[in-house]
Amino acid sequence: MQTTVKSAISFSGCGLHSGQRVSMTIRPASAEHGIWFSRTDVAVGDRMIPARWDAVLRSPLCTKLQNGSGLTVSTVEHVMAALAGCGVHNALIEVDGPEVPILDGSAAPFVRGIMQRGLRVLNAPVRAFEVVKTVTVTDGAATATLAPAETMRIDFEIDFEDTAIGHQKKSLVMNNGSFARELCDSRTFCRQADVDNMQANGLALGGNPGENAVVFEGDRVLSPGGLRYADEPVRHKMLDALGDLALAGAPLIGHYTGVRAGHSLTNTLLRKLFATPDAVRMIVCDASTASRLPGYGLAWDEIPAVA
Repeated sequence: MQTTVKSAISFSGCGLHSGQRVSMTIRPASAEHGIWFSRTDVAVGDRMIPARWDAVLRSPLCTKLQNGSGLTVSTVEHVMAALAGCGVHNALIEVDGPEVPILDGSAAPFVRGIMQRGLRVLNAPVRAFEVVKTVTVTDGAATATLAPAETMRIDFEIDFEDTAIGHQKKSLVMNNGSFARELCDSRTFCRQADVDNMQANGLALGGNPGENAVVFEGDRVLSPGGLRYADEPVRHKMLDALGDLALAGAPLIGHYTGVRAGHSLTNTLLRKLFATPDAVRMIVCDASTASRLPGYGLAWDEIPAVA
């Protein structure tokens, strides 16, 4: 059955790119509502923004959504990953600024908030998109693929010149609480040169290494406290991928493979998936199918303590 959060969950912090302090509240929603954002700082006009692949205004730094009136909300990928990873199908996300708060740079605070409130089961069946034909997109050395599978699986591979990151690979099936247990506390990361460049252009003003991002320079981890995992960067890329795939509009059943892929390429993949005849179909999930969706089997004691 479909779910929503039992009660409102509030968060407050700076946007990573804008530096603006914002407050955000995840509110319960009815069956078939889906996930929507609402810009509560906007008094006039359409302030509702759908969390959907065809509302993405593609950006290399984050995932930005835009409604038909041109109103945007950015850096939605972490909260979307948390909702998908906790099995939340319906929610209204109110935010009083142009960007979701970055918090510690991971999805763990959102996961902990959702699990503390708990989920309410709604009287409607879960529908999911089942990938039935393999689709692939490329951009230079980067590729992203969705292939048929019995559950949602993510494989990811990265390769950076910075030796502190280097070459990393990881593969996970997304049910049985694996998102919360393995990925949710992995933080966004960048190189010091990227931070310097963004700040010179008035961006990343909310960034504070050690608090909301991991910063690398060559063979060094500059953030106090170091890494949470030796392969934290690839784990975070998998977190981002789940959040971006959650913009399909319903849970996806398929095998995602990303090689050096980012937000924009994953969105290009979703656009190709839905544009390719007979590549995907919507199904009504029975109990067996629902048990293979992200969020199924999540237990409180599996959420990392750093959340």
